[in-house]
Amino acid sequence: MGIRGTVSRSTLADANERRNWRIYADYAQVLITEARRLYAGDPLDLHLKQTVYALDSSTIELCLALFPWARVEQAGASVKLHTLLDLRGSIPAFAHVSGGRFSDVNVLDALPVEPGAIYVMDRAYSSFKHLYRLQEGKATFVVRAKKRLRLRRIYSHPVDRSTGLVCDQTVVPVGVQTSIHYPIKLRRIRYTDLTTKRRYAFLTNDFSLPALTITRLYRARWRIELFFKWIKQHLRIKIFYGRSPNAVQTQIWIAICAYLLVAIVRKRLGINRDLYTLLQILSVSLFEKTQLVLTLSSPDYKSSTKAGCNQLPLFDL
Repeated sequence: MGIRGTVSRSTLADANERRNWRIYADYAQVLITEARRLYAGDPLDLHLKQTVYALDSSTIELCLALFPWARVEQAGASVKLHTLLDLRGSIPAFAHVSGGRFSDVNVLDALPVEPGAIYVMDRAYSSFKHLYRLQEGKATFVVRAKKRLRLRRIYSHPVDRSTGLVCDQTVVPVGVQTSIHYPIKLRRIRYTDLTTKRRYAFLTNDFSLPALTITRLYRARWRIELFFKWIKQHLRIKIFYGRSPNAVQTQIWIAICAYLLVAIVRKRLGINRDLYTLLQILSVSLFEKTQLVLTLSSPDYKSSTKAGCNQLPLFDL
């Protein structure tokens, strides 16, 4: 790799401080285009032709004494990584780094809306003003509904309660502001997990997909939780080299680039392993003098990736 001696921490910190983070952000866009092209033909478990995205954010905690510019409260500091994950290949199609105080829903203002795509989100994004922007962009959304949301039922569709479905309704917002921000009909689906007996409600602007498919779409968003987990643990963005905003942005974008490069290598070499297993293998064998294809294809490695998101057992249909 051209490294002949020990690389000191200060050398890496100085590099991250001085080099503009936009270099790595622009390179990530090139890799995103290539990775999405390679994975465009991958099938979805839901057998849908549309592109399905999962949108979420992850908070990266920082030390307030070292990163005072990232203060979010009296004794804490953090930044947020907002990511739109294409579920075909688990490829990040859009990423944005913000301060810890930045509201998750506001990232929808910067998000390019793709007509015909499906956006799956948790309740932090259930703002009618922002959801209507997706509606006007001819996109589909599936979002978990907030509690105490005021909606008026217009019609109830029949459901099979043995599957866990409680209701499938056509509704309209009735609040003064919400009815202005979203002046048309919505679809509300309630689902009860048959094991835990916990109830969940979803809102969508899609009236054609089966109700169970809507619940499965929300279940599929666990992949973005897995993305955040691996990018934090295996691409080392819990420890930063450099303390400026530029250094933090640089290291986050380098981590995203590394993730994308592994995804591209996996597809080009035709390796039949999931992406997260490959990242795990590379993290322990990067400096071994073995051909990359042999390292990544070795039968000695077994995936330890488990679906750890706490919502998974709720939708084990």
